[in-house]
Amino acid sequence: MNDLRFAIRQLFKSPGFTLLAVVTLALGIGMNTAIFSLMHDLFLRGLPFFQPGQIARVYGEAKERDLKQLPFSVPKFWHYRDGQTVFSSIAVDAGTGYILTGVGDPIQLLGANVTANYFDLLGVHPIRGRNFLPQEEMKADVALVTETFWHKRLNSDPVVLGRSITLNGIATTIVGVLPDPPISWFGRDSEVFTVKPFELPGLTRERLMRGVSFMRCIGRLKPGVSIQQAQAAMPALEKSYRQQHPETADNSWASVLVTAQEDVTGNLRPAFLTLLAAVSAVLLIACSNVANLLLVRFTGRRREIALRMALGASRRGIVRLFVLESTLVSVFAGIVGLCLALWTVSVVPRVAGDNLPFEGGVTLHWAVLLFALVLSLVTGLAMGLYPAWQSSRADLVDGLKDGGRAVTGSRGQQRFRRGLVAAQVGLSVVLLAGAAMLISSFMRLSRQESGFRSDHVWIGGVGLPPAQYPDPAACVRFAERLVTELQTAPGIEAASVADSAPLTGNNSSSPFARIDKNPPPVNQRPLGLTRSVSPGYFRTLGIPLISGRDFNERDGLDKPLVVVLSRATAQKLFPGENPLGRQILFGTDKGNGLPVEVVGVVGDVRSQQLAKPNEIEFYRPWAQRSAPFLIVTARSATKPEATAGIVRAAINKIDNGLPILQPNTMDAIIRASLGQERLTMSLLGVFAGIALLLAIVGIYGAVAYTVEQRTGEIGVRMALGAQTMDVLRLIILQGMQPVFIGLVIGISAALSLGRLLSSQLYQVSAHSPTLLSMTSVLLAAVALFACVIPARRASQVNPIEALRIE
Repeated sequence: MNDLRFAIRQLFKSPGFTLLAVVTLALGIGMNTAIFSLMHDLFLRGLPFFQPGQIARVYGEAKERDLKQLPFSVPKFWHYRDGQTVFSSIAVDAGTGYILTGVGDPIQLLGANVTANYFDLLGVHPIRGRNFLPQEEMKADVALVTETFWHKRLNSDPVVLGRSITLNGIATTIVGVLPDPPISWFGRDSEVFTVKPFELPGLTRERLMRGVSFMRCIGRLKPGVSIQQAQAAMPALEKSYRQQHPETADNSWASVLVTAQEDVTGNLRPAFLTLLAAVSAVLLIACSNVANLLLVRFTGRRREIALRMALGASRRGIVRLFVLESTLVSVFAGIVGLCLALWTVSVVPRVAGDNLPFEGGVTLHWAVLLFALVLSLVTGLAMGLYPAWQSSRADLVDGLKDGGRAVTGSRGQQRFRRGLVAAQVGLSVVLLAGAAMLISSFMRLSRQESGFRSDHVWIGGVGLPPAQYPDPAACVRFAERLVTELQTAPGIEAASVADSAPLTGNNSSSPFARIDKNPPPVNQRPLGLTRSVSPGYFRTLGIPLISGRDFNERDGLDKPLVVVLSRATAQKLFPGENPLGRQILFGTDKGNGLPVEVVGVVGDVRSQQLAKPNEIEFYRPWAQRSAPFLIVTARSATKPEATAGIVRAAINKIDNGLPILQPNTMDAIIRASLGQERLTMSLLGVFAGIALLLAIVGIYGAVAYTVEQRTGEIGVRMALGAQTMDVLRLIILQGMQPVFIGLVIGISAALSLGRLLSSQLYQVSAHSPTLLSMTSVLLAAVALFACVIPARRASQVNPIEALRIE
């Protein structure tokens, strides 16, 4: 306890040192705690299901056609459900929308159709009521609602069980209230779940049974069965499915199993591993800085050490006292760092947008607090042990004789300090180079042409309840009336509808083949991204028409089937040929697809990712491939709020019971699509900036200490005729020596570690000589500046005063 009180007094006696050390370490500890908190929420905490490690997602895959992560069809699920032996339970869900009426204004809701055993498989139990019963599947109009729905839509009605609500025009009975589901599993704002998963509005049963894939399949592994053993059982199921269902489009796909946790976070791991490596480097730089300060501080207390040892103190006691002092510094820094981490994790979701599945923001859990505490203690011990051990080796007689005389420290201590500076510079090079690459990559990506004009474009979703719009003809009539109303509305320059919008993640694909090239069976054909659009869609989004024509009123429901190709599709399917007038087999209808005629070619659009062009993209007329959910697209010179009002008025003229879902602008959608890249770039840029600042402080501190300890030597040199430039050159060269060593080490490390970033870069080489050179020049320049300031002070030393001090 006496040692603790003494250590605290010593820290308060040197407020400048204490403040600098605490702030330096707080930056390192705070950033590490923030990243650990993010990784804890994304990867370590796990899904809020019963034994989530036993839940597996089953995908379809056809590597030979570059088809990955494919959903399940109805016949495939039924076959797997009845024939598998590795799961104790297997289930599916399919995301869908609902229009809620009868509780005020119509509201568009999100949710899913699930099998009756779905939530039992997950181990999710209602907070009120029950889960679905097996006999209700595909037969009963019942629903499970979330706790948020219960509070928000039904005002926490205490008799919610058995209450009837109208969903898509159908009276539906609530049988249970679920805890709010995880965003990472169901997406944002999922509120309602029903139990009719084997039907898809707009598709006949005959088409569904031909292998239309739209469901997520999951299974709970039997006790003692690993995911590798379950994977080994899939080929037998695939073979029997091919034999029993030779006509389905998905019978040639292999089945691939991944854990549920990997399924929801797999694509995030590379970015966060990069950030974890970056914050670790920041902490190392901070520790080396403070270790240097401690070495200087403890070396300057040689007289105190000598007095303590003369009075009987042991070397172990001296080391314990100094390590306690360094640990106190790190604990204080941990407290400040924790506050910094709290602020950081509150900002991250806003930067990332909807691209990261954070559950109601990120919070600091007990595991994170424990991490911060352990990190602080380990940091204090690690950075204080060597300086304390070195300083405790003081010679008793020399220490008592030195008095106030400057002490330069042993050669070992000097080498240690130079080594710390070189390490700081090397780590800073790696961080700065990585940040420069990510920033350059993000700038290129954000300037990438999307293939369409996003300015002044408003979009919004509209669901058409099957009860009021039971067939494709009804959906087509609604869309045509709505487009007509919008095109004549004041302020609207162009308007159209489609089944999805670019960069929103809602995509569908269809098998295709040229008729005149001996087309393979449907189950061996490639899949092509397919959009249903109304006439005027290309004009609304500014997609150029390269050849042929746009869709028009001649392309109706009962008219000859037509298609428009993207430029890349035309070049791939008809290389060196004129595609207009050619025919393509499209879809799975009648077991071989239907022939469609190519009537136009338009420019390429990056509709799935800005970083990746679409090799294949088809556009079909809305009237020939309609759906009960449509995206309204309107180009207008007015503000988005005004455009939304115009669209709302147009819909009300047709059906005032239809709400608008998730209205937005295309500019905002593009910005949101870059959320993950923006977050990685921003955080790594901040870390690199902190590393650069700490490196400057470290270099300056090391050189300034050297100048202070060598004041007498400099005075002697100047008394013997050394000029100002000689002193400047001496100090700068000695100060820059470890910097040059660090630059060499850092560039070598950046080149060898470049592959870790390569998958996250867009049109930027992980070994870019330009960026590496710029990074090195920048670091060398700031290091030179950090050396010049104390060197100038050294050159102004008065020889007489310096000699008098000695």
